Amino acid sequence: MTSSIQNLKGFDPFADVEQEEGSTNLIHIRIQQRNGRKTLTTVQGIGEEFDKKRLVKAFKKEFACNGTVVEHPEYGEVIQLQGDQRNKMCEFMVTHSIATKDQLKVHGF
Repeated sequence: MTSSIQNLKGFDPFADVEQEEGSTNLIHIRIQQRNGRKTLTTVQGIGEEFDKKRLVKAFKKEFACNGTVVEHPEYGEVIQLQGDQRNKMCEFMVTHSIATKDQLKVHGF
């Protein structure tokens, strides 16, 4: 009976990355629910040619939010930003030539 309750199951937001093995150059933009109305935007898959700390600094200034770079044991460096920044993140990356529109994959709700 407890296994049928969806809220008690563990959720891995990076689980769908393993399904897409042929797409290594995609940048995944996800949203994670924290507590209440609080959300967290994660960006994974940005190339090694970009300095992620400098990108976070630019994101924080542009979006007026806080952010950090977290080392994930399986997926490398992942950028975390406070709030739902998915659409703003897509626009920023396309306008600053970090990625093209077809390289971005937005996940969430």
